[in-house]
This record gives sequence, C-alpha cells and structure tokens, in this order.
Amino acid sequence: MTDATADAAGEEEAPRKKGSKLPLLIGLLLALLGGGGGFYAAFSGMLPFGGAAGGDAHAAARHDTAAGGDGAHGGEDAGSHGDGGAAVGFIELPQLIASLGPVSALHHLRFSAQLEVVPERRAQVEQLMPRILDVLNTYLRALEPGDIEAQGALIRLRAQMLRRIQMVAGEDSVRDLLVTEFVLN
Repeated sequence: MTDATADAAGEEEAPRKKGSKLPLLIGLLLALLGGGGGFYAAFSGMLPFGGAAGGDAHAAARHDTAAGGDGAHGGEDAGSHGDGGAAVGFIELPQLIASLGPVSALHHLRFSAQLEVVPERRAQVEQLMPRILDVLNTYLRALEPGDIEAQGALIRLRAQMLRRIQMVAGEDSVRDLLVTEFVLN
C-alpha cells in the first residue's frame, strides 16, 4: 500500500465534525426566559389563574392599605372593614389538646384559634359551638404526627378544619379560621 492510499483511508475513518451547539444553547436560554416570565406573570397576578397561595388575602390587604386602613383586623368584636366594606366579628375557640397517633402518650397537639364570622350570625355560630368543637376534636384526633410535620401542613390542615366548620355553621356564617396556637409536644 502506498502512502497516498494510506492517507486516503485515514481520512475516511476520522469522525465527522458535528454541527455547532449554538442553536441548542439559544433554545435553552429562550426556554428558561419564557418559563421565568410565565412564572412571574402567574405569581404576580397578571394572569387570571394561578398566583400565590392566599393571593386574594394579599389583594384585600393591598386594597385596605390603599383605602387608608392599616391592613390589620381589630380585636374580638371589632367592626373593621377588611372584606369589601363588610363588618366582621371574631369568636375565640377554647384551647384544644388532642393526642396523636397510636403512641398517644408521646405526641399531643395544642390548638387555639378564632373564627371570623358575619356579625349578624354571631349568635347562631356561638349556639353551634359544641358541634364545631366536636368536628375539630374528631379531625385533630385522627391526625398522625407525620401529617403535622410535613411541609405546608398547617395550610392544608387549616383549610380542612375551615371546611368542616363551614359544613356545620354554614359557609355564609364563618368566613375564616385564624390559627393562634398550633404546638406539637
């Protein structure tokens, strides 16, 4: 074999050069920018869906602050105007202590809260307090320590408890559940 044929055979065996990676990098950069922009638009409320957890509460607080209020609710019977000018009242729930899980001697949950109610229905909700406490005790007793220790557990548990209270007292009577103490011993 001559040197010329050996050189020709060596050139054929050499790997071909691949195309440029520039289009791949540009596509990746555009995908990241688009994803970030979409997240910002949804999180900031520019889009009608999505948004931060409790976005309505943030919007109500901004509205209240813009209207000259301090954005805070008053005491137990305060007639502040946080939700569209409607007066609110608060009913304090007694402290609940529930044992958790099968090894109940090791874990106890201490829970205190207040109910945000429509002032006109305050007497009705107070009359239903034994049922409300029964629903809360039953729900809290069914929990396990892992349910409480999970990330974001308080938000999920609060929503579950509020839904159960609204089933007993009526959705139009109880507006919110404000957790004031939630301690796992």
